[in-house]
Amino acid sequence: MKLPTLCNRKTISYALYDWGNSAFATTIMAGFFPVFFKQFWSAGSDVTLSTARLGFGNAAAGLFLALLAPILGAISDRGIHKKHFLLFFTLIGALFSASLFFVGQGDWQLAVIIYIAGTICFIGSNLFYDSLLVDVAAPEQRNMVSAFAYSAGYLGGGLLFALNVAMTLRPGFFGLDGPAQAIRISFLSVGIWWCVFGLPIQFAGIRSRTSAPLNLRLFSAAFKQLAGTFREIRAYRSILLFLIAYWFYIDGVNTIIKMAVDYGLSLGFHSSALITALLITQFVGFPAALFFGWLAKRIGPIRAIRIAIIVYLGVTISAAFMRTELEFYLMAISIGLVQGGIQALSRATFANMIPEDKSAEFFGFYNMVGKFAAIIGPALIAITGLLAHKAGLAETVATRVGISSIAIMFIAGWFFLGLATGQNPSQEEEHS
Repeated sequence: MKLPTLCNRKTISYALYDWGNSAFATTIMAGFFPVFFKQFWSAGSDVTLSTARLGFGNAAAGLFLALLAPILGAISDRGIHKKHFLLFFTLIGALFSASLFFVGQGDWQLAVIIYIAGTICFIGSNLFYDSLLVDVAAPEQRNMVSAFAYSAGYLGGGLLFALNVAMTLRPGFFGLDGPAQAIRISFLSVGIWWCVFGLPIQFAGIRSRTSAPLNLRLFSAAFKQLAGTFREIRAYRSILLFLIAYWFYIDGVNTIIKMAVDYGLSLGFHSSALITALLITQFVGFPAALFFGWLAKRIGPIRAIRIAIIVYLGVTISAAFMRTELEFYLMAISIGLVQGGIQALSRATFANMIPEDKSAEFFGFYNMVGKFAAIIGPALIAITGLLAHKAGLAETVATRVGISSIAIMFIAGWFFLGLATGQNPSQEEEHS
């Protein structure tokens, strides 16, 4: 793709949204919420119990979104409302992010509720954001535009996260009382960052192809369309197999994003080392996501995705035997090399497989699949860890058993991705 294509108004505003909302994924979801949840809101609790609470909280958010996503997608595809829904979830999600500032010590129940609500808004916004890709870029441009947006997300989320980490490590320099106050202000900064960089996409001239008004009839028609899509998607065998593969491997990806810091804390690693490792992931991920966009043009998106799956499988297996903070740093680098690539190429590959006039509806299923995966991974870690601990294993050993349980998701994802490619060989040939 030529550079001017990446520099047009639509593409830049699309990338800016990822720049903005990635702050939730970095500062809150992957970074400070797990740390603060274990050390502040769940202070004094057994580490296995606090991990289970966080795992079940992530699973609850995933379940709600898995049920809601296809309905929202069907509604969106029957009107010009993608950006309206995107704006709604952006504003409400930013509000919930900022409201974590007010949750007091020991009040883990309220923290979980707000976190679940914020996660619902974050993922809900991504449903409509992802579906806009077909309105932003032509089919031959989507791998690169998607990778460009993901790389911007890594950079934008990483910059705010770096500032928040600096506030936490040196609170006195910023006029703060201590690390706890710095983390609470970090939650507030996420809401502001998300709003500031999430709004330009509303004014970039991005237009959907349909124009039905938003009213009660639209909601009724959406439910009928949803039922029809359940029947219709079975006729798209390659899409169905790709969704199954995606369900498996993205389960592992989402679980690692949400639970890696909690895992490190359970092993006794210092929180500052874990946060530094997350920063490494962000800034490694920025050029790596762009590299995967280039790699997809060279070897095809399916082969590039399978390379990422192999790396993730290796990371999962090695994590179960991790002993030192240096190993955690190496894991962070490995994840940064492939995380943006596997997400960007999955989104672009799916966008190229589906009917364009049903993009939000099909992306509703895409996000539903991803969210059901987000239920299983964290819950699997929580359940296997608790069972292993009750069976008499030490807390750290039980935690290792929990993290190792998600390796099967990457193995299954690899298998079904091969079946999806077999059903649609041109998916590889046209990019080779």
